This record gives sequence, C-alpha cells and structure tokens, in this order.
Amino acid sequence: MENYITIKQDFETEELISKSRFITYLFKVEDEEEAKKRIAEIKSLHKSANHNCSAYTIGDQHQIQKASDDGEPSGTAGVPMLETLKKEDVHNVVAIVTRYFGGIKLGTGGLIRAYQSGVTDAIKAAGKVRIQNAILYEVTLNYDQTGRFEYDIADQPYEVVGQTYTDKVTYSIHVTAEDTEKFENFISENTQGQGQIKKEAELMLPFPI
Repeated sequence: MENYITIKQDFETEELISKSRFITYLFKVEDEEEAKKRIAEIKSLHKSANHNCSAYTIGDQHQIQKASDDGEPSGTAGVPMLETLKKEDVHNVVAIVTRYFGGIKLGTGGLIRAYQSGVTDAIKAAGKVRIQNAILYEVTLNYDQTGRFEYDIADQPYEVVGQTYTDKVTYSIHVTAEDTEKFENFISENTQGQGQIKKEAELMLPFPI
C-alpha cells in the first residue's frame, strides 16, 4: 500500500439526541475480514439495540467500501457514515453506530445528521496519523558523540525508538522513506563521518500529521 491517513487510535463516544442513545465506535482494521469481525462484535455486545449501523473503507485509495443502514430508512445511516469517512480521508477504518431508540422520530435529515456527526466527532477525538513507508536505522556512536547527537536529533523529524549500550551506543531510529537521504546526510554531518549507520528493515509506520 502507498502512504495513507488513518485514525490514531480506536475510539468510542456516546451522544443523546432527542432521547435516542447513539454510541459511535471507530476501529483501525487491516482488511475487510477484520472490519466484519468488529461489526459482529458490536452487534453481539448490543443485541437489544434497535440498530447497529456500519461503514468501512479499506485500502489507500478506498478500494473496498461498504455501508449498512441495519434497519434505518435507506440512505440515512450507513452511506452518510461512509461519506464521512471518505470526507475525512481516513483509510482502513470501520465505523459502527449503535442506536437505542428513545421514542422520538428524527426524520430523514435528523438521522443523517446524527450518524454523520457521531462519526465526525469520533474521528476528531481519535486523532489522525499518516501511515508511511519507513526505514528502521541503527546508528552507532562513540560515547563522546552522544551528547551533541541527542541534542541535535531532538529538532529533527526522526523518531528515536531505542538505545543499546555496550562499548558504544547504538540508536534505533525510524525515518520516513522520503527522508532517508536527508537523514543519512544529517548523521554524516553531525558525527563528522564517524557514525556507523545501518538500514535494518523496511516498515509501514504511523507518523503525526
């Protein structure tokens, strides 16, 4: 997959609208099978609910899209939820909105707004990250080089994820694929060419937006 945006974390929120209880769930998923599993879990959890509406989009170009009104009037729940996911440009996400009817009908427009706003608010609260192609580097330095290195790298868009201490210090660092040349130049300049640098793995990782 190419780089894409998704939610930072799974999230659950609840809202009372005209006495109806709306519970919105967002889950990150890897594929359609996982999305269907999440929907089944929520339906099992809320067996007595009037509706468990859902929508999901899978793939960096929204290649797989599905929506379900689960008994609500056609087009008032699942599709508005799906369109919200696409409008927010989040990928590999399933949204499920459970509704316990409170006795007051909302009408077509009211239902659409309720389901849309539930998903919109949940995405805002969950936050977004960009999943990018990245490289795990190991950078090995002498102890007398570490002070300047740690000070300088704190201002760079690279993520230090670990350190190993032996007769030298080895840093494990995540770098986006597009920044690899810049990163290697940074290491060379910072250590005056003395730092040992090694590519360990290619990854898909979340980075803040």
